[in-house]
Amino acid sequence: MVGYDPGARCVSSAEAAAAGSASGLVTRVLVSPLDVLKIRFQLQIEQLSSRNPTAKYHGILQAVQRIFREEGLTAFWKGHVPAQFLSIGFGAVQFMTFESLTELVHNVTSFNARGSFVHLVCGGLAACTATVAVQPVDTLRTRFAAQGEPKIYPNLRHAVVTMYRTEGPRTFYRGLTPTLIAIFPYAGLQFFFYNILQQFSKWVIPAEAQSGANVKNLVCGSCAGVISKSLTYPLDVVKKRLQVGGFEQARAAFGQVRTYGGLLDCMRQIMREEGPGGFFKGLSPSLLKAAFSTGLIFFWYELFCGLLCAMRSPESTERKEG
Repeated sequence: MVGYDPGARCVSSAEAAAAGSASGLVTRVLVSPLDVLKIRFQLQIEQLSSRNPTAKYHGILQAVQRIFREEGLTAFWKGHVPAQFLSIGFGAVQFMTFESLTELVHNVTSFNARGSFVHLVCGGLAACTATVAVQPVDTLRTRFAAQGEPKIYPNLRHAVVTMYRTEGPRTFYRGLTPTLIAIFPYAGLQFFFYNILQQFSKWVIPAEAQSGANVKNLVCGSCAGVISKSLTYPLDVVKKRLQVGGFEQARAAFGQVRTYGGLLDCMRQIMREEGPGGFFKGLSPSLLKAAFSTGLIFFWYELFCGLLCAMRSPESTERKEG
């Protein structure tokens, strides 16, 4: 179950971190191609339309075919090493912090630790904590996924050294402000809607028919991810644009490039040059990714927590459903 439950306490903070990192690792392998597509779309200045002859990418199928033709199958896992560090680290910190915060709420306040509002706030704070911890890796992942051929960064070590020498240490935290602004409501809403949908499923599905808990977790997580991503997507586009600042040489092969002076300047330029639709570029692959990744994250987290609980307490292999 996600979140502290005094009636079915079984998973420690360390075990929550282990389950979170494992769920992040497995999920990242499966959703990496959608992440690459999303980033390519977000960083394209030109309109995503076949009617625009200067646009490199027009849609999901066309982009898949072109990336495969020009860069090969491995291009869909570009930046996978830093992305795995990102997923493992983020999952560990986020779920460990979330479990600790919900336990703290139960111990020192009168709020119900299983309530949707508590999950909203604790989920947002947990994600912010994890974001600060892994932001440098997220920037590296974005650079790797965004570069074309020939590569500017042949490997992770070269990327770290080059970025540090040419752009300074602050470059690893490019886009942190919009990231934090976006991640609090996004992650908070994920936990919020996951909690609500789990409660709704209990109300809709009779108790005797609730045997497929893993499938239910997957569906509830997927729906929570789609709703949350739709509501917070524009700030994700701004974050990606800021993260590739100073990286214009590698972006030249993909079309026009822009230099942004910060969060507000980036938003003004996107609105002026691309219109409101510019804030929703890459939304389709992003929603697909959100559905798969969020659903799988909760699915694997619940599954791994159950396994850890069973290993630690063989006599109690069943965890009370939250």
